Amino acid sequence: VQLVESGGGLVQAGGSLRLSCVVSGITLANYAMAWFRQAPGKEREFVAGIVSNGWNTADSVKERFTISRDVTKNTVYLRMNRLKPEDTAIYYCAADWNPRAIMTRQFSDYEYSGQGTQVTVSS
Repeated sequence: VQLVESGGGLVQAGGSLRLSCVVSGITLANYAMAWFRQAPGKEREFVAGIVSNGWNTADSVKERFTISRDVTKNTVYLRMNRLKPEDTAIYYCAADWNPRAIMTRQFSDYEYSGQGTQVTVSS
């Protein structure tokens, strides 16, 4: 199983980025997918998650970030708008075997994750 994130980079505050996570070795339909992030000196935190019957985001990114997936491409996306300096972090994609479509926000519940992509937002 491989999860490969891309799309990170340096952006000014107020800008946008779209992260992608290409998944191989599993089929997205039976997995909950999520994005987590970790800033220097901080714990990894939940950003957004998606299952077959819906998606949600952390309060800190609500109405700015959107998660989506394309099961035909086995890819998960994170659209990030109105970025803030506090969004600076390494962003990780993760997969949790979840045929009952119950989303968890605990990173330890996810069986697979990628190497991450750096997002840096300048003020």
